[in-house]
Amino acid sequence: MSHNTFIHHCLKLAEKGRGVVGINPMVGAVLVHGDQVLAEGWHAGYGKPHAELALLQNNKHIVSTDDVLYINLEPCCHHGKTPPCTGAIIANGIRTVVFGMYDPNSFVAGRGIATLRAAGIHVLGPVLPELCRRLNRGFVSLHEQGRPFITLKKARTKDGRTSGKITTPEQDEWSHQWLRGKHDAILVGVDTVIADDPSLTIRTQDQGLKDQGRQPLRIVLDPKGRMPSDAKLALELADGTMVITKKDIPYRDGQFNLQKLLKFLSTPTDDFHGIASILVEGGQRTWESFRNAGFVDEEVVLSR
Repeated sequence: MSHNTFIHHCLKLAEKGRGVVGINPMVGAVLVHGDQVLAEGWHAGYGKPHAELALLQNNKHIVSTDDVLYINLEPCCHHGKTPPCTGAIIANGIRTVVFGMYDPNSFVAGRGIATLRAAGIHVLGPVLPELCRRLNRGFVSLHEQGRPFITLKKARTKDGRTSGKITTPEQDEWSHQWLRGKHDAILVGVDTVIADDPSLTIRTQDQGLKDQGRQPLRIVLDPKGRMPSDAKLALELADGTMVITKKDIPYRDGQFNLQKLLKFLSTPTDDFHGIASILVEGGQRTWESFRNAGFVDEEVVLSR
C-alpha cells in the first residue's frame, strides 16, 4: 500500500476526536509492518494522551526496524499537558516516520521533525498536506489567524426569503453531515431563535455520525436576554447551549466585540476546552457582523 493510504487511515482515526479535543488538533496514528496495521491510536480528548502515545499504549508487538509510524500531524517536541511525543517515538525504537503536515504551533513548527532526524530516524513527508490541513482547519486557524475557523451558512429562496423552512431534505442531510458535523459549534443570533425556534443539532442518516453521538456546542448571541424561556435552546438542549449577553462580552452600537468573543470561545477554562471552528447560521445581522469584521473563512449558500 502507498503512504497515501495510511495517511487517509490516520485522518479517519483523527476524526474520532472532533468535538472533544477542544483547541487541540485532531490526530490519528498507525503503526504498520509491510501492509499490516499493527496498532493505531488517536487523540481522544483534551488533556488525554496524544495519538502517538495512545498508539504505543495499544501496541502489543515488539517494534522492529522495518515498522513505520504514520501520523497526520508532525509529532510534538515540547512539554504541555502531556510529555513530548518525539521522546516516546525515539524511546520505543521506531526508525521510520511518515507525517501528513507540519504543525503550525510555534512551539513545534518543524522542530518535531528535526528532533526525530537528529535521533537518526528516517522521516518522510509531508504527505497529503492539504487534506491534513482541511481536517484541522480550526487548529490551523487558531495558530495562523489567532481565532477559530469560521464558516458562514445561509439558506434562501430565489425571491430572497431567509426565514422559515427553505432547504430540501437532501440539502438538510448534506448540511448536517458536512457543515454541522464538521464544526465544533453552531452560532446564531437571538432573532433566529425567536423567528425559527431551531434545535441546532446534527440530525443525519450517516451511521458514522450517529455512532459518534456528538453534538456541537450551540451559541446564541443574545445581548439583551430576549431568548424565550420556552425556546428549544432554553429547555431540553440547555446543557449544550451557551448564551452570550452584553454582560459576558463588550457590546457597543448594536454589535458585540467579535474579536473578544472569538478570544473567549478559544480560551480553555477548567470546564471548557475551547473551540476551533464555528458554523454561523444566522440571521442577517449576525452574518453581516462577521462579514464586516473580516471573520469569514468560507461561505455556503443553500437555495432553491
